[in-house]
Amino acid sequence: MVHATHLKLVTQPGGDRAAGWLAAFGADFTESDTLLLKRALEWLAPRLEGRALKSGEPALAHTLGAASILRELKLDTECLAASLLAQVADAREAVLAVRNAFGARIAELAEGVARMAMIESLGSRASRAGEEAAQLEGLRKMLLAMAQDVRVVLVKLADHTQTMRFVVKCDDVQLRHDMARLALDIFAPLANRLGVWQLKWELEDLALRILEPETYKRIARLLDEKRSDRERYIDEVIARLREELERSGVRAEISGRPKHIYSIYHKMRRKGVDFDALHDVRAVRVLVNDVKDCYTALGIVHSRWTPLPKEFDDYIAKPKRNDYRSLHTAVIGPEGKPLEIQIRTHEMHQHSELGVAAHWRYKEGSHRDSSYDERIAWLRQIVEWKDEVADTGELTAQFRSELFADTIYVLTPQGRVIDLPKDATPIDFAYHVHTDLGHRCRGAKVDGAMAPLNTPLKNGQQVEITAAKQGGPSRDWLNPALGYLKSAAARAKVRQWFNRQNHEAAVAHGRDIVDKELQRHRLTGINLDKLAQQFEFGKLDDFLAEVGRGEIGPRQLQTALRADGAPPVPVDEQPIVRKSRAQPGGVLVLGVDKLLTVPAKCCKPAPPDPIIGFVSRGRGVTIHRKSCRNVARLAAERLVAADWGTSADATFAVDIVVEAGDRTGLLRDITEILSRERINVTATNTASRDASARMLLTVEINNLEQLNRVLALIRDVPGVAHAARR
Repeated sequence: MVHATHLKLVTQPGGDRAAGWLAAFGADFTESDTLLLKRALEWLAPRLEGRALKSGEPALAHTLGAASILRELKLDTECLAASLLAQVADAREAVLAVRNAFGARIAELAEGVARMAMIESLGSRASRAGEEAAQLEGLRKMLLAMAQDVRVVLVKLADHTQTMRFVVKCDDVQLRHDMARLALDIFAPLANRLGVWQLKWELEDLALRILEPETYKRIARLLDEKRSDRERYIDEVIARLREELERSGVRAEISGRPKHIYSIYHKMRRKGVDFDALHDVRAVRVLVNDVKDCYTALGIVHSRWTPLPKEFDDYIAKPKRNDYRSLHTAVIGPEGKPLEIQIRTHEMHQHSELGVAAHWRYKEGSHRDSSYDERIAWLRQIVEWKDEVADTGELTAQFRSELFADTIYVLTPQGRVIDLPKDATPIDFAYHVHTDLGHRCRGAKVDGAMAPLNTPLKNGQQVEITAAKQGGPSRDWLNPALGYLKSAAARAKVRQWFNRQNHEAAVAHGRDIVDKELQRHRLTGINLDKLAQQFEFGKLDDFLAEVGRGEIGPRQLQTALRADGAPPVPVDEQPIVRKSRAQPGGVLVLGVDKLLTVPAKCCKPAPPDPIIGFVSRGRGVTIHRKSCRNVARLAAERLVAADWGTSADATFAVDIVVEAGDRTGLLRDITEILSRERINVTATNTASRDASARMLLTVEINNLEQLNRVLALIRDVPGVAHAARR
């Protein structure tokens, strides 16, 4: 083992301070550890010399102080080196320099700590603004999620503890208050979750000393003893109790802690009692092997010291609602001082610290999230194992955490934290903020730069959405191959939007069918709500939609109408059930009688289009528009002259194209016009992109005059730019 006093650092101001720090811990390090820290200090000292932090604390002194805290926590040398280098790893060039000099693992740790500064600034802003608990909880979760290695969080905790030690004595009142609120809102809860009690207690006590100095001094006077005296008292109690238990044959693990000042203050305020009513200022915990030993230990405690009346709780016989189990008692201990003693089995203790009864959540009073609690429990176990794992490589593997890999935390422009599934996109973000914002989302900025809407987001990024005034989602968003949506909730909202649009079109089509049936039966005055009730529909629109989708056919309608008292329709007036494609009618093929004619799908002719026939084997004559581009490719010898006949009932399928600005209700407005004009819609196809919509509708008409009239009405619909026959 090499002592740091035998090593020489660069001779310069700051070098002596760094050498002194290394000498203080030299006996604890191996030769390789010492050489690594020496290199880090030699690399760091000249870069921090003369620099001060925003708090006014000299940068080198702060860095060495934070590293000392980590050493007291018994963290590995790799982590210590990273904490030393974190102050200069706040730029890409510096990170590359650290990587080249010290390797990837130390560089990643140092960069992770530097990146935490952004969240620290957000937390400071949130604390200053008195943000709600949910926002502060989001920031805590983001800190853990951003740290791929949990040691990054431990370094940041040490860093803020060192800052609190400095600012508690500085004159800048606003700075002191900001750092204290940040300690209480962000860092002390994180230390609590990870089980780093010493930092939690110190952060809370320093914060109370800054925020409420008179209260802090009053409680300190009431304690009337230094922490070292309280710790000595607890040690004496543990020694006496261990001796008594061993004499009775009870194997036990005993620990204790004097309650820190902030904890006393918090309990007084929560219970609404004065200091004299607290009996757990000094507390001891006894862990035994089984329940029988719990009650044996309780008997020994009560025989050794006088129990306080009404201060005994048996949570083993009657567990708390979260299944917390333990024996709690308070006694008059040595020197006549009140003493709380908790007795439980090792299994009960494990459940209390890491299970659903976890002490950290009870203390914070936050809502339970079983998945998140399990991850915190695992992190706490990792932190506890650091003293038991000797191999640095194995320790690093344990510390590197993928526990939060399935969730990312991103920020709104206002700094609000949004949690999303891993690889979520700006569209997922928009739908999480508000459903309407998701529908109208047309673009996004990620960290201030424009990004495609299917860009996977990362922890800590800030997202800003560009939205249209009106409009809806694109069907492309539902295509998993295009990667627009990761969140199941966002995908469901997009489907709901399209279902609603399709529902409106189906309602309009169904209304048209029902109206025609009522006219045929001469029952135009019938109450449609009662007709819907006959089919067991509570809402008329739901009934009409089922008719429009063909789920309720004409024969079912006829049966229902006859049940309402309508006379049967004569055989020669029986309604004709339309197929989805209009049958040709009124076409005369010159020189041929009663020959089957079929309208061409490519051009869908309708009167008074000039037409020509093409004789098809087994299909009769296919009727094309003379202007159809496919006619030129047909065999001339099989073309025959054709013209329109005079059939008044003939209908013809034509395609119309509508282009418009995308908005909610556009399809509904167009289908309402078609319904009023008694035009049957047999097919619809809509597509939305970049705030514009394109619709292709197949409709049945009697002639082009009727088509031109309806196209003119569609062009008058707000937002429609173009409507024409295809």
